[in-house]
Amino acid sequence: MYLITNRALSNATSIRAFGATPNPAGPNELRLVEVTQKGTTWSVKQVNNQLTPQVVKQLKQKFKLDIDESKDWHASLEVACKLYERAQNEGKSILFFVHGYNNDVSDVIRAAEEIERLYNLIVVPFTWPANGGGVVSGTASYLSDKSDARASSGALNRFVEKVQFFHTLLTQAARTEIKAKVAQKFKNKDNPMASAELYTQLIGNACKVKISLLCHSMGNYLLKHSLKTSDNATSQLVFDNVCLLAADTNNKDHASWVGQIDARKRVYIVINEEDAALAASRIKPGSQQGARMGHCLRELNSQNAVYIDLTDENGIGLSHSYYKGNSVTDNPAVMHLFDTMFNGLAVEKQLTCATGNAPHRLK
Repeated sequence: MYLITNRALSNATSIRAFGATPNPAGPNELRLVEVTQKGTTWSVKQVNNQLTPQVVKQLKQKFKLDIDESKDWHASLEVACKLYERAQNEGKSILFFVHGYNNDVSDVIRAAEEIERLYNLIVVPFTWPANGGGVVSGTASYLSDKSDARASSGALNRFVEKVQFFHTLLTQAARTEIKAKVAQKFKNKDNPMASAELYTQLIGNACKVKISLLCHSMGNYLLKHSLKTSDNATSQLVFDNVCLLAADTNNKDHASWVGQIDARKRVYIVINEEDAALAASRIKPGSQQGARMGHCLRELNSQNAVYIDLTDENGIGLSHSYYKGNSVTDNPAVMHLFDTMFNGLAVEKQLTCATGNAPHRLK
C-alpha cells in the first residue's frame, strides 16, 4: 500500500517512521511512502528517488506518456503508473482516503486495508498529523488536530493536484487516439452531436478506471480549508465521486464550500444523527463550534450534493465509522450503498426520492 503524507518522517523502517507533527520543512511538504505488511507489523519505505533515464523511457513507451525524457522524474510517476496498471488489470477502482481526528498511522492503515477488503478497491490514504500533537488528549488534542488540519490544507491541495496531473497524463494517449478515430469517422460530415456521442462512448470504454475521494470526520474540515487556498485543485473535475462521511465541520453555511466541489458523478454527504463522536465534538469549546455537518438534518441546501441519512438503519446506532465494521457487515444494504459509492458509481437507485430539503434514505 502507498500512503501520501505531510507528517514528519524519520529514517525508521517501521511504523515509527511517521511522526505526530507536520514535516519540519513545512506542512505543505508531501512524501510518498510504501507500507508492506509483515505478519502483524508493517515495513515502511520512503519512495523519493529520482528515476533513471532508462526507467523514464520504459514508462513513456509502455504507457504512451507525453513527457519530456530530459527532465527529472521521480518515483511518484512510476507509482502512478503501477497503480493505474493494477487498477486496469484487476478491474478495480481507486479510492483516495482522507482520515479524521485522533488517527495515528496504524489506525489509518487498518482502516484502509478494511476498505480494500470490503469493497474490492485500491485505497491510497492521505495521512496528516492527526494525533493531537502526540502529547495531549481530550479537548486539547481535538483543538490541536483542528489546527493541524488547517495547516495541512495546502498539502491536501497539492495531493489532489498530483492526482489530477497523473490521471490526465495516463489517460491522454487514449483521448488523443479516440479523437483521431472520431475525426476520421466523421470526416466530411457535419454532425457534431453524433461525433460527441461517439467520443463519450469510446472514452467510457477505454477509461474504465474510476477514482473517488473519501473524507471521513475531520478530514472534511481539512477538505473545507483546502478549498480556501488560492488556485485550489480540489474544486476541479478530478474525482468520479466525492464522499463526505460523518463530517466533523460546522453544518452552518456548508453549502458555500461544498458548492465549490466538482465531480464527474456525485458529491455525497452521509449523515448519522446519533453519531456519538460528532455529538462529543459538538460540545468542544470554541465560539465557532456549531452543529456538525455529519449529524445535522437541518439546512440541507447544497445544490450539488446528495444527502443520505443513515440514522435509523440497522447496525448504525451511535457509530462514527459506519462505512466499515459491523455497520456494514451486519447490514447488506448499507454495504451495497458504500460499495457503489466508493467505486465511483451513482447510488440513487438504492435511495428513496427526497422532497424539498429532506435527505434521501435507503429503500
